[in-house]
Amino acid sequence: MAESSPLDAILTAADRALRSVFAPASASRAVPAPGPERELSDDDRRHAAGLMRVNHAGEVAAQALYHGQALLAREPATRQLLLAAAREEADHLAWCEQRLAELGSRPSLLNPLWYAGSLAIGTLAATFGDRASLGFVAETERQVEGHLHEHLGRLPPDDERSRAILEAMQADEVAHGATAQAAGAASLPWPIGELMRGTARVMTRTAYWI
Repeated sequence: MAESSPLDAILTAADRALRSVFAPASASRAVPAPGPERELSDDDRRHAAGLMRVNHAGEVAAQALYHGQALLAREPATRQLLLAAAREEADHLAWCEQRLAELGSRPSLLNPLWYAGSLAIGTLAATFGDRASLGFVAETERQVEGHLHEHLGRLPPDDERSRAILEAMQADEVAHGATAQAAGAASLPWPIGELMRGTARVMTRTAYWI
């Protein structure tokens, strides 16, 4: 099989970006759902929608991070690991998008910005080599796991459908982090983790409303 050219890689990256940000998300797995929708108050519905909008924006960012890292991955095995994780994150994106529609809400209006910024971060991480890139995956997933744990505690008690989605997402994120560690992830310097946390806080606080 012929190797892809730089132009092929650029066109593929552009296609992934357009699909992630503008096309309706599609999942390869059924949306986790415990049963019929429970009645939510208007305030609970708005709050749940805000949380799910944050999680949808996070999945847009996750797509971009993995796509950027895969674009510059040095080893085929690393690239395949990243793209496999991105495909599972695409399920999360579709699940959150469907849940937002059920709640009568919409995704973040700033999703193109979240994607562009995360793509830049992902490609930058990949320039330091595959082990550093995998370390970035492990740290990202560790932080996302904590973020999802927090959101599970903040969901309205009767919103079992959103809860089922977040629990399934959390299990996948743990698995992604473990896979990256097993593949040889390097430990990141402490300031990098803090910078990642600060960036995530900006996105989560903004996406809840916009």
